[in-house]
Amino acid sequence: MIPYRAVDPGLPSDAAARRFFEFMKLRRNVRMFSDRPVPIETIEWIIRAAGSAPSGANKQPWRFVVVGDPAIKKQIRAAAETEEREFYQRRATPEWLRDLAPLATDEHKEFLEVAPWLIVMFRLAKDDPDEHGTHGQVYYPVESAGIAAGFLLAAVHHAGLVALTHTPSPMGFLSKVLSRPEHERPFLLIPVGYPAEHCVVPDIRRKPLEEIMVRDLGQTRD
Repeated sequence: MIPYRAVDPGLPSDAAARRFFEFMKLRRNVRMFSDRPVPIETIEWIIRAAGSAPSGANKQPWRFVVVGDPAIKKQIRAAAETEEREFYQRRATPEWLRDLAPLATDEHKEFLEVAPWLIVMFRLAKDDPDEHGTHGQVYYPVESAGIAAGFLLAAVHHAGLVALTHTPSPMGFLSKVLSRPEHERPFLLIPVGYPAEHCVVPDIRRKPLEEIMVRDLGQTRD
């Protein structure tokens, strides 16, 4: 054990929390990207931030594959659009399609080629093999990967960039295109870059606090 180094935000806790909220509420999923270059060093710092997330037994069951090669991005787009056509034409229920309608999404995913970087996030079903080829256990890999993804999105926003949490289903094609081992399971496909000059996003609302928070008043009810 080592001493914990407390963080001083320079503001009272409520003001610091509100400042972070005001910043994060501006973050949006974006589907209209610019091809403006982003330095790889920026992406490296973003992934360092994601890798600082807590995880079950500190196993850190994640891998971030960074793709900038146009040929590989083209392969990923083609495979993703194949799955998306199946989704929109056959797999999705009428209710699901109605819920997606306000977002104006469809099977066309040109952003997978336009965005300068794709971050393909994998969760580890087992730990990486040791020198003897033996895999250790991981714990709560889905929950851990989800927390790391949240850190990643916050870091992208903090860098002045935009991203999209893209989840073509199934995503097994990512393992094949990127030649990843069996114990790595595709989790998220995240294009990252600058927004296009005339980028627009859906006019949506977030649930207010009273709909997402329940306060335990410490009172016993009859």
